[in-house]
Amino acid sequence: MTTAALSPTTLSKAALFEAQAVKTSARRNRLLSLPALIIIGIFGVLPLVIICVYSFLVAAPYGGVQWQFSTDAYLNFLFQRDIFDDTLQFTPDFLIIYLRSFLFAVVTTVICLLLGFPTAYFMATRPPAQRNWWVLLITIPFWSNLLVRTLAIMFIIRDEGLINNALIGLGVIDKPITMLYTNFAIQLGLLYAFLPFMVLPLYSSLEKLDFRLVEAGYDLYATRRQVLWRVIIPLSKPGIIAGCLLVFIPALGAYVTPLILGGGIHLMIGDLIAQQFGSGRNWPLGCAQALILMAAVLVALFLYVRNTSGKVQHG
Repeated sequence: MTTAALSPTTLSKAALFEAQAVKTSARRNRLLSLPALIIIGIFGVLPLVIICVYSFLVAAPYGGVQWQFSTDAYLNFLFQRDIFDDTLQFTPDFLIIYLRSFLFAVVTTVICLLLGFPTAYFMATRPPAQRNWWVLLITIPFWSNLLVRTLAIMFIIRDEGLINNALIGLGVIDKPITMLYTNFAIQLGLLYAFLPFMVLPLYSSLEKLDFRLVEAGYDLYATRRQVLWRVIIPLSKPGIIAGCLLVFIPALGAYVTPLILGGGIHLMIGDLIAQQFGSGRNWPLGCAQALILMAAVLVALFLYVRNTSGKVQHG
């Protein structure tokens, strides 16, 4: 029986049945997504709302907040009131810490990319039977807690650590080199902590690369550098972007690494915010600093994605 032979009544019933099936499917999908939405609302949206509200309140003398509307938390981010004439004075202390944290995060991202790309390419070009073993080796650091790994680095680079003892034993140096509680120690800890976050997305992208395109480039008399910049890197841009985001964002808000390896001397944003909720007893200021950080990251990510989304190509 053809469609032309069906009566209008039959067609209307079929359309009604199809519409009911679509509504039932949509209702079932909403019910299935309800647990996830509840979890996101309780543990994601609600804390963000609380932070936003607290940032516009007054700090209580011994921690907590007083329910009085105030914008002093945002004002104190860049200005401080003089204790004598109550005038505002520009104080760039918090801004310097934010800029230092952004610099640490950018340097960490760049170095992780320079080290992670060759590593991921090496893994992707291994025989399929060996690739899982290389992925296993990359993920081994995740088997232990970040705090334990950071303490291990501290024991290695301290004045009586493995590196200094080895150099002194070989006669290279006469006295220990101070590495702990320096910017170098923080940078080393960030690189060690976040390098796997760069390697794994790059490997996932390079593994899907059609290496026949690489061979075609060589057949067309392209040099290794030309093949790298015109074939491999453009096709692996999704992995590069994902890896950079996975490294930059957590490195920007790192707390454990600068606290232990920096000794509380070289503060980063995470340590600064934690101080406001601890010894500083200024919850509104801590909330304001967290929101300023989040806003800056969102703006940077928006500009980055907008400038790169149209250029990303995948084979």
